[in-house]
Amino acid sequence: MKIRIIQIGKTKKQYLQDAEREYLKRIQSFADLEIITIKESGLNSNSESERKVAQIEEGKTIIENLKTNHFTIILDEKGQQFTSKDFASKIQDIRDFQGGKIDFIIGGSFGLSEEVKKYANLILSFSKFTFTHEHIRILLLEQIYRSFTIINNKTYHY
Repeated sequence: MKIRIIQIGKTKKQYLQDAEREYLKRIQSFADLEIITIKESGLNSNSESERKVAQIEEGKTIIENLKTNHFTIILDEKGQQFTSKDFASKIQDIRDFQGGKIDFIIGGSFGLSEEVKKYANLILSFSKFTFTHEHIRILLLEQIYRSFTIINNKTYHY
C-alpha cells in the first residue's frame, strides 16, 4: 500500500517532529508512507481576501502534486467523521479494491481552496474542534497506524 500525506508547511515543534518520526517508523511495516511538504504562502494577514489568495497559491501546488490514480482524502472540519474501526475498514477497502494508493491532504493555517476540495474522493473530519495543522498531522498518523493494527488484528487498538 502506498500512502502520501501532502501538507502545507513544516512541523516546527520538536516534540511533534518526534511523534511524527515514531508513527512513521511504526507504519513502515504496513505501508510505504511519504510526506510531501509544500511551502506556506507567506501571507500573514487574517483578511478574507488575503486568506483566499493564500489558499489559491497553496492549492495550485497541492493540485500539481496529486496523482489521478490515488484515492484522495482531504482533511476538513466539515467532512465525514468515522470511528477508528470504520476508518480502518475504509483504509482496507482502498487497499483491497481501489488500487491501494491514498493521498491525504492537510491544509495550512488558511485552510484549503475550493478548487482542491473538488479533487476529494472523501472529505474527512477528525472532530468538530479545530486543530492546528501541525497537531492534526500527528492525529492522522496515529489513526493510520491504528487502522493497520485493526486490519492486522494487532493488540494496539484494544
